[in-house]
Amino acid sequence: MESAFAIIAEPNRRAILRLLVSSQQSVGQIERRLRMPQPTVSKHLRVLREAGLVEVRTDAQRRVYRLRTEPLREIDEWLAPYRAAWAGRLGALEAHLDDMDA
Repeated sequence: MESAFAIIAEPNRRAILRLLVSSQQSVGQIERRLRMPQPTVSKHLRVLREAGLVEVRTDAQRRVYRLRTEPLREIDEWLAPYRAAWAGRLGALEAHLDDMDA
């Protein structure tokens, strides 16, 4: 199975995940919001589902997808040292700007 990094490297999959972070979406809603053809949306949702990044439930005739955040932990852990570096640099920038105001 591909890593979460490989799965989200594809821009359309990242766009789908961005939609699902705020709420569940049906395939039709995803199609309309991203202006993507249904076969393309379905292809990417299948990859995301097989990777465990999304879950699907059936609601009458619709398939509704929601985000599963647990598999993204690999990416979060990988980013942790970079977040620390960014925080240090932002802290230094804040101090510099405060000195300029003084």
